[in-house]
Amino acid sequence: MHAHVGDRLIVESPATGIVRRDGEIVGLHHEDGTPPYDVQWSDTGDITLVFPGPDAHVHHPGHPGHPGHDEAAPGAPASGDADAETGGGGTAAAGPGDVGRRVAEARRRRGLGLAETADRARISPAYLDYLETHPADPSPGTLMRLADAMETTLRELQGGGQERPPGQGQALYHPRLRELDEEECRALLSTHGVGRVSLTTRHGPAVFPVNYEVVDGTIAFRTAPDTTLAAAVGHEVAFEADHIDEAMSQGWSVLAVGPARAVTDPAAVRGLDERAHSAPWAGGRRTLWVVITVGRLTGRRITSADDA
Repeated sequence: MHAHVGDRLIVESPATGIVRRDGEIVGLHHEDGTPPYDVQWSDTGDITLVFPGPDAHVHHPGHPGHPGHDEAAPGAPASGDADAETGGGGTAAAGPGDVGRRVAEARRRRGLGLAETADRARISPAYLDYLETHPADPSPGTLMRLADAMETTLRELQGGGQERPPGQGQALYHPRLRELDEEECRALLSTHGVGRVSLTTRHGPAVFPVNYEVVDGTIAFRTAPDTTLAAAVGHEVAFEADHIDEAMSQGWSVLAVGPARAVTDPAAVRGLDERAHSAPWAGGRRTLWVVITVGRLTGRRITSADDA
């Protein structure tokens, strides 16, 4: 590892690639730029002597993304190496993380500027800007200061409990509900995911979550022949898929209605098996493919009217 004064030292989670901390290198102790370094941390402004570990790398401002530009600590994977845990996904995807988006939204709602908020929270404006625009993992102390600065709570900035049902966060101040056209609905359904099938059973209306595929415009899912869900075959059913963005209190939902039929042709079954992106999450032997032919497709999206 080699650095110059003015470079940034970035410390990331070795498992996820999310930034834990970053700071500016303000002092060298060796002429060749090898560690240790004097680092002024962005979140606190403190200057400390740092011996970088394998979870740290140096970023040279002015040449983002250039090969060889980011230098990892000895023994750490280079920034272009494949990530074994993600199957070649490399580093974390660009763009803000949920915490950063919640911070930015809370600041915007209160009409606070970036510099003013950073000053109130006693952190560097550069770090706050980084937090709002990149995946990051700020310390609880930093989040507590930000919560106080924006008159909100640590729980809200962290996203609350993971086990509670979605949608319990604060609604947008200026929500906008928009109807989606058929093209948008099909794009949101994409190629696969988790949705819900609604049908009438002998015990009354029922809804079942399923892993699904979109094949040639139809919606396909697997079940076992002796399940209640298999009763969908030969009847009109409703299928719903959605996405809830808890960080921003936004989301969309798509509803498809049409007849369901069983796939019995062996070649067609093999084709569906081969195209399936995953096995059913519920496990077990689920050999019956059911296809819903979409007769009616509607959808809605909730966004902020301020973004329109």
